[in-house]
Amino acid sequence: MTKDEFLEKCVLFSIKINKLRKYLREKQHEYNNSDQIQRSGTSIGANYSEACDAESKADFVHKLGIALKETNETIYWLKVLYGSEFITKDVYEELRTDADEIYKILIASIKTAKG
Repeated sequence: MTKDEFLEKCVLFSIKINKLRKYLREKQHEYNNSDQIQRSGTSIGANYSEACDAESKADFVHKLGIALKETNETIYWLKVLYGSEFITKDVYEELRTDADEIYKILIASIKTAKG
């Protein structure tokens, strides 16, 4: 997967997360968790985008590490939302699959960059 393709995957994931937040606020009247997942879920791509313009290899790895942490946090909030019955199993599984794919790509990128 190219840099641009991965960035597009992150953008599409952010859009899904934004739509989830809108649904949670408007239909479920859930505000705290929806804000949390929106912050973590949309920052994955932002941090990856910053990594692409890193000043050094160490900076690149650091920014990817932040994106990885945000992915982990997003997975946590997905589990909370699903366990609290704010989202359906289908929504959970779709977003979890996307997050898991992003996680794996980030791990592979970090390993490659570290050599």
